[in-house]
Amino acid sequence: MTKKKGVIEDQSKSTNMKLNRILYIILVLILFTSCKSKLIYQSIDFENNYKFNSEIQEELVKDTVAWKYQISAGEYAINGDYKNALEQWDVAFLGSAKTLSQKQIDSIIAKYKIVPAINYIVERAKSNQVVIINEAHYNSSHRAFTEKLLQKLYEIGYTNLGLEALTNGENVDSLLNKRGYPIQESGYYTKDPKFGNLVRTALKNGYTVFPYERTSTSNGKEREIEQAENIKSIIDKNPNEKYIIHCGFGHVLEGDVQNWEKAMAGRLYEFTGINPLTINQTKYSERSKSELNNPLLEVLNLSEASVLLDENGKPLKYTKEESYTDIAVFHPITNYLNDRPNWLFDSDNKEIKIDLKDVNISFPVMVLAYFKDEDTTKAVPTDIIEIQNKNALGHLALKSGTYVIVVTNKMRRSLKFELKVK
Repeated sequence: MTKKKGVIEDQSKSTNMKLNRILYIILVLILFTSCKSKLIYQSIDFENNYKFNSEIQEELVKDTVAWKYQISAGEYAINGDYKNALEQWDVAFLGSAKTLSQKQIDSIIAKYKIVPAINYIVERAKSNQVVIINEAHYNSSHRAFTEKLLQKLYEIGYTNLGLEALTNGENVDSLLNKRGYPIQESGYYTKDPKFGNLVRTALKNGYTVFPYERTSTSNGKEREIEQAENIKSIIDKNPNEKYIIHCGFGHVLEGDVQNWEKAMAGRLYEFTGINPLTINQTKYSERSKSELNNPLLEVLNLSEASVLLDENGKPLKYTKEESYTDIAVFHPITNYLNDRPNWLFDSDNKEIKIDLKDVNISFPVMVLAYFKDEDTTKAVPTDIIEIQNKNALGHLALKSGTYVIVVTNKMRRSLKFELKVK
C-alpha cells in the first residue's frame, strides 16, 4: 500500500511539474506579447512630392503633347512603379515583334559564352580611367545595376561619379556630398528611390558625386559638347583620378552619330584623349510584353546581368550605323513578387510586409520609407509603394536599419511610424 501511495504521489508531482511548465510557457508568451512594441502612429504635416498612379493617369488623359507617354513612363519610374513604367514606354515606342529561327538560335548559343556582367566590367575597367554607362530614364533596373557596380569599381580606384540627372548651374545641390543623401531638389530623375539609393551608395562608399548636364538651353550637338566640356573641367582638376559617368540613352555612344556628329562620350574622348569604356544597358532591355523583347533576350534565359563573349573573348558590342559602345549588357527578364520586381530584393534588401488594416486613414495610400537619420521633409525616400485598400498588404524593399515610414493619402492626410529592420 505504501509503495502504491508513493507511485501515486510521484505521478501527481510529475503532473504538477508539467502543468507548471505549461503555465510558465503561457505566462512568458503573454508577457512577450504584451511587452512587444506596437507601431505608434503619429499625425504629421507632410508635403508629398509624388503622384498617385491615378493622378498620373488623369494627367495623361488631359495631356495633348506627342510625347506624353514618355512623360508618364518617367513619372511611374519615379514612383517606383516599374511595371507601369515599362507599359507606358511601350505605348510611346511599341516597336514590332521579332523572331529568330532555330538555326539562328543555335548559331548564337554556339558562338557566344555568357559571363557575369559585373565581373567582366570590373576586370575591363582596371585598364581604363573613365567608364561611361547609360540608362533608359524609365527603367529603374539600370540604376540598380550601376549601384551594384560602385563598390567593386571603388576598390580598383574609381572615386568620382558624374550624373547627368543631377541639377546643374545656379540650382545645383551644392551640399549633396556633405549631406550624404539626395533631396527632392537634387534632380528630377534622382527622385526615383532606386536612383536615390544609387547616390546614397556612392556617397557612402566614398565617391565624390558631381553634375555635368548643360547649363544653357542648348540641345543636340551643342548639348553633347557642353556635357563633355563640363566633365573635362572636373577631370582637369584631378587628372590622375578615375571617373564613372552615368548618362541617359545615346550620350554613351562613341564613333559618328547622326545629327550630333559625336555624342558626349565621343566628344569627351576628343577633348581629353581618354578613351572611355562605354557600356550600353538600353539596347537589350526587356519590354512590358515578352513578344516585344529583343529575341536574343528571350533565347538567353538569363539569371543575372550578363555579357556575351565570342570565341576570341571579345564582348558583343552595341552598334548603330557608325556609332557603338564597347559592351552591351543583357539583364534577365523580371519576375514579380507581390507585384514588385524580383531584382529589388537583390543584395541586402529584405521584403518587409506593411499591414495598415488598423490605421485610421482613407485609402488608397502611398507608403514612403525614409532612413531615420535623413530629413523626411526633403530626402528622396529609399522605397515607395501604393496600397489600394485597408485589407491589402504592401511590400517594401529595405536594408537593415531604422526607418521612418510615412503613410499619406490624396487628401494629404499623413501619418508616420518608426520601423526597425534587422
